[in-house]
Amino acid sequence: MNNRHTGNTADASATPYAYGSWIVRHPWLVIAVVLLLSLAAISGARYLQNNPDNRVFFGKDNPELLALEYLEDTYTKTDNIFVAIEPQSGDVFSPRILQLVLDLTEQAWQIPYSSRVDSLSNFQHTRADADDLLVTDLVQGDEPLTEAYGSEIKRVAMSKPFLVNRLVSDDAAVTGLNVTILKPEDNTDAVFEVVDATRAIVADFKQQYPDVNFYLTGGAIFDVAFADIPASESAKLVPIMFGLILLIVGVSLRTAWATICVLVLMGISVGIAMGLTGWAGAVLNAGTTSAPVVIMTLSIAHCVHIVASMRQRLAEGWARPAAIVESLRVNMVPVFITSATTAIGFLTLNFSDSPPFQLLGNIVATGVAASFFLAVTLLPAILTLVNIKPPKNEGWLTGFMGSLGEFVVRHSRRLFWIVGIAILALSAGMTRITLDDNFLQYFSDRFEVRRHTDFIEQRLTGMNMIEFSLPAGSEGGISDPEYLANVERFTEWLRDQPKVTNVGAITQVMKDLNKSMHGDDEAYHRVPESRELAAQYLLMYEMSLPYGLDLNNTIDVSKSSSRVVTLLQEATSADLRDLNTRAERWLRDNTPQMQAEGSGLSMIFAYISERNINSMLFGSLLALFVISLILILALRSLRFGLVSLIPNLVPAFMALGLWGYLVGQVGLSVAVVVAITLGIVVDDTVHFLARYLRARRERGMAPEAAIKHTFRTVGVALWITSAALVAGFAVLYASGFKVNAEMGILSAATILLALAADFFFLPAVLLKIDKRAA
Repeated sequence: MNNRHTGNTADASATPYAYGSWIVRHPWLVIAVVLLLSLAAISGARYLQNNPDNRVFFGKDNPELLALEYLEDTYTKTDNIFVAIEPQSGDVFSPRILQLVLDLTEQAWQIPYSSRVDSLSNFQHTRADADDLLVTDLVQGDEPLTEAYGSEIKRVAMSKPFLVNRLVSDDAAVTGLNVTILKPEDNTDAVFEVVDATRAIVADFKQQYPDVNFYLTGGAIFDVAFADIPASESAKLVPIMFGLILLIVGVSLRTAWATICVLVLMGISVGIAMGLTGWAGAVLNAGTTSAPVVIMTLSIAHCVHIVASMRQRLAEGWARPAAIVESLRVNMVPVFITSATTAIGFLTLNFSDSPPFQLLGNIVATGVAASFFLAVTLLPAILTLVNIKPPKNEGWLTGFMGSLGEFVVRHSRRLFWIVGIAILALSAGMTRITLDDNFLQYFSDRFEVRRHTDFIEQRLTGMNMIEFSLPAGSEGGISDPEYLANVERFTEWLRDQPKVTNVGAITQVMKDLNKSMHGDDEAYHRVPESRELAAQYLLMYEMSLPYGLDLNNTIDVSKSSSRVVTLLQEATSADLRDLNTRAERWLRDNTPQMQAEGSGLSMIFAYISERNINSMLFGSLLALFVISLILILALRSLRFGLVSLIPNLVPAFMALGLWGYLVGQVGLSVAVVVAITLGIVVDDTVHFLARYLRARRERGMAPEAAIKHTFRTVGVALWITSAALVAGFAVLYASGFKVNAEMGILSAATILLALAADFFFLPAVLLKIDKRAA
């Protein structure tokens, strides 16, 4: 019997060979120990929780988040529930709908942690009664709701800038109700209580008013949507991923036992990663929903390479134990390197400014480490026990790879220039990319929150918000006529800007008060001319306000600053950044004593993409340096280590360039794609170069022959793993969460282009530089 058939390979590396031999002699012991360790790790999954706060995407040191927290400490929180009411009659001022608004407003105060309810009915309307100031609800509950009364309410309401395109549409067909929520910071379940109570109240009103449509949105609704994503996405995407992997691996390897082994190890890898995440006390969020699918995708590669190499040896007549040992010897170093580089790529996500990406990187890196551990322990142990038969024939993939190798060698010069030009042409598309997205559209329209928010944006008011805290310079300074005049000028400028639907400021109250105190004379609908008079009006007004409807959301306690709230309709991040930049410039140029920076949750999301890219730049460069060093050491060649960078770097540039040509806009996810794919695409390059150098060094083959040999021996595994990786990340494109969908499709494109670079460009480069024996 030939030595290699028994596993006594003369040129075997001592350590991997001895290790593999021990595994095949003690398979049951290995299986028992590995399964016990795996079960211990997986048991931590019971501690996993979801974070429902949409602010989880921002680091604690994020300057925009700090500005928002300061603004909320100065005034009130912005967490809210917004209910839109659309009667089929098209008239929100009919007596029946006004009664609905009255009743719903009253019920909304019962929502847990509600601190304020603003609606058409309880809008604080000021009017004169001789020398007295009357401040009452716009809709009086004790007044008979007649058609005439409804017409009068409509006349008043449609003249109020605060209400129109904020709580009532300009065509009077839709009205809204806003509930301010002050949920406790130490109670993550509070937001679910809020939303459940709101939905229960709205459900009751739906039964009473079947001819009225209700729409829910707001910060609390989005929080719950973010919390629901992990479970809903996993339930949808994981089965699809299992089916694709079963199809790709099953058809490619053509053996049921090998396919089952791959699926089992894939599932255990995910379980270990999620279990250890639970043991660590980490809290999942919308940004980590892709972790199971990504881990499943990445765990395939190791198994496929080991199984494919083993079956090649079986086809050559090797005994099964010897084939397993040889497969471990050949693949141990490449598999370790690819695991290390992939883990490094994901670990660099810790440089991201967005905590969900940091956690995603750590979870996937853990899963990659687990899959490597299982691939070199549990997999060979199982393969020792199951009867995997050698392939009956070469297989169409192997034959195709052999033909492809012949083609690449024969046309290497042409391919070098053709592919090189294609790389440059595609990469040039990156210049067309703009950083732009819309936080409100992070969810696809299959989510109710997206459909409801779109309706409210189109029919009632803008949901994106920019807030400014304008300083008055001294305590009580907001009553200064000059300050009020400047605020009024600023708000008028804001109202004239594109996509702005409503601007709320203290000047609206002041003008209404001044008019009311002058017998409702329209000529006095302007800010008071005296500081003392303005302060007196404000005091009278505040004393007349009912509980829960004070001005704390508009002016600070010391009355030294006031809040200007600007609502924008269907605005993207670029729109928000542009308006904020111009607004801050307007304040500097026109009111240098009243400078302020735009804030609000929308503003944080508007800047997070740019901030994430900047924070990831160093991480990506560090990953590139570390991965390059690993490749140089592993390949034992500075020259080949540097050559490997070409097919590792250009795929990301090409994918982003293609995205620039086809789409043009990228958002929060783009910064992480380069980092994670840098680690992934190294896999194919490492296996290709490792097998090429082994042919050159151990078999003494010429470069052309070594290229052909590499295609025939490792090409099939590269094709299978790349197809699985592309399919896995492409599955994420079906995600209802835009961040995951963009990351998935960009990563899939990068991996596909990387395979093309490894098959058509890397061999051409090798044939140009490797003219002498390695």
